Amino acid sequence: MLYIGIDIGKRNHEATILDESGKELCESVKFPNSIAGAEKLLSKITNLKDTMFVLEATGHYWLSLYCYLASKELAVQVINPIQSDSLRNLYIRRSKTDKKDSFIIADIARINRMPKTKLADENILKLQTLTRLRFELIDQTTALKARIIGVLDRIFPEYESIFSNIFIKSSRELLKNTASPEEILEFDLSELAESLNKASRGRFGTVKAKELQSKAANSFGITLGLDAFRLEIKLLLSQVEFLEAQIKTIDSSVKELLQEFKACFITTIPGIGDVLAASMLAEIGDINRFNHVKKLVAYAGLDATVHQSGQFTGTTAK
Repeated sequence: MLYIGIDIGKRNHEATILDESGKELCESVKFPNSIAGAEKLLSKITNLKDTMFVLEATGHYWLSLYCYLASKELAVQVINPIQSDSLRNLYIRRSKTDKKDSFIIADIARINRMPKTKLADENILKLQTLTRLRFELIDQTTALKARIIGVLDRIFPEYESIFSNIFIKSSRELLKNTASPEEILEFDLSELAESLNKASRGRFGTVKAKELQSKAANSFGITLGLDAFRLEIKLLLSQVEFLEAQIKTIDSSVKELLQEFKACFITTIPGIGDVLAASMLAEIGDINRFNHVKKLVAYAGLDATVHQSGQFTGTTAK
């Protein structure tokens, strides 16, 4: 049995080939992250059927090589970099180089000290990709909204008290056309009331228009550079709405994917909808990996760390 430990990089990988006794069969092989590079590695191995490839899951750079090797029906295992870093403590010399890392990965597999990582199936991978992207887009949207509030705090600090949420539809439509007190005061009261009435579907009208103009007339906002600030608000709002449209597209795709999981009982829990259920499924993966609830809790990082030595037992959780 041969053990091929591969240290993963963005452009190039490094592989060490060990036999069952732990002897290196040749110099470590440095090869590019490409089909030609993978073929270069395979050309160094005479008996592929009796070979175990072990990859360190560095970022997303390992996926291409993993898929290539799997397509050849070769034995491939993946190790988490956190695991390999911890297992490096087994070795007295703790120097870190690509060559050394690939040797350690291969040797860990050889002595069967490698905690194996089971990869998610295709639908889980899709859910994981989409739900993580969704969270990223939400974070970006939140940051943009914070910037808009920051601009309003400078040019119209009273605006936030007029609406329960400045990002409701009626407020957005108003900000697109009248982002500063001066612009609001230039509006005829009846026109402003009609605009609010249309945007809010009858919820707001003359009363809200009068409140707006009253606040605008007594605003304590700055009056310098208003043109730039107004443009900034309009452009930021456009970005918010663009991202929100993308989030809706993701939600639609996630709901469709969720239908592939016939026995999805997570949504029966009060307060958990399709999107949150999909996020949980995506991060947990195959629930059958965990034969006890404590293992799932530990996987989620929610278990307490115990510090005990002799008669001492730590009481402070970290």
